[in-house]
Amino acid sequence: MIAESAKEILLLNCDKNLKSLLEIIESVPSRKRGVSIETPERDKNFRDVLMHLYEWHVMLERWYREGMDGDIPFMPAPGYKWSNIKLLNMQIWENYQDVALNQAIKKLKLSHERVMDLIKSHTNEEIITKKYYKWTKTSNLYSYFAANTSNHYIWAIKKCEVIANSI
Repeated sequence: MIAESAKEILLLNCDKNLKSLLEIIESVPSRKRGVSIETPERDKNFRDVLMHLYEWHVMLERWYREGMDGDIPFMPAPGYKWSNIKLLNMQIWENYQDVALNQAIKKLKLSHERVMDLIKSHTNEEIITKKYYKWTKTSNLYSYFAANTSNHYIWAIKKCEVIANSI
């Protein structure tokens, strides 16, 4: 058996985890999918979780675009540092309170496909080699892609399971 490349494994995990996430939402009767749960945490419904993922895709796309243009992207977002990520995530939550769940699903699916296209546009070597691109500093593209897709989807699956089991 031929070992799959890190790129192929990443693509498979991204799609598999997104599918699992959407299946959790689809397992809830449609009339209940918009229900918010009582929780002190930021994400109170499926829409909140999906828009969080969507916005992190958009940020990744900006980092990628600016980095590939030769700039050093401001991460995580202009006006925010990694040390105040909770404030950024709260701002994301506030920005999407008027979005309907079906719109959130569409937006997430589209941003997922755009990020998958970015991954597909690179060779395995370009994805896994540390310092291959100046903008990734001491890291590699793989860590940026995985953190904002497959790994983030695992977090979202756990959140959505809690929501699904609470409504």
